[in-house]
Amino acid sequence: MSEQPNTPSAVAVEQVDEVDDELVEAMFRLVPQLSSSAPPMTAGILAGVVEHEASHLLVARSADGRIVGSMTLVVFPIPTGTRAWIEDVVVDEAARGQGVGEALNRRALELADELGATTVDLTSRPSREAANRLYRRIGFIQRETNVYRYERRR
Repeated sequence: MSEQPNTPSAVAVEQVDEVDDELVEAMFRLVPQLSSSAPPMTAGILAGVVEHEASHLLVARSADGRIVGSMTLVVFPIPTGTRAWIEDVVVDEAARGQGVGEALNRRALELADELGATTVDLTSRPSREAANRLYRRIGFIQRETNVYRYERRR
C-alpha cells in the first residue's frame, strides 16, 4: 500500500495494491456498517476490486495503524472526458468525527485529478447529515438531478 502524506496527522490514507488478511478483516468489519445487504467480504471480492484498472481502493489508518475507513474511487473514460465516482465510503463508527472521511475524500480528489478526471461525482443519502456537510465543505456541489437504479433480478 502506498501512503499519502497530505492528510490530517492522525490519519494516513493509502491506496491498496494487494489484498492481505488485515484488509479482509477490516473490510469484513467495515462493510456491514455501510450496507446490511452487501455479501460477506472475502479476499476474492477484494481482489476483484483491487485488480480492476478502473477501481482504486483507499483505506484510512488511525495513528495506531488500524484500518478505520475505506472508499473506492472509480475512474473511467467516456466520449466526453474522463470521469470519476466515489463509492462505498465508510468510516468505522468508533472513528467518526476524527477527520477520517475528510482525509479519504481529499485523497480521492487528488488521485482523480492525477488520473485526469474532469469531474468527480458521488451520492449520499439525505439522512447522512454529517457526510453531506463534509461533502459541501470540501467543495462538492449538490446537483439537481434524478438518480435512477436498475437492479438485476436474482
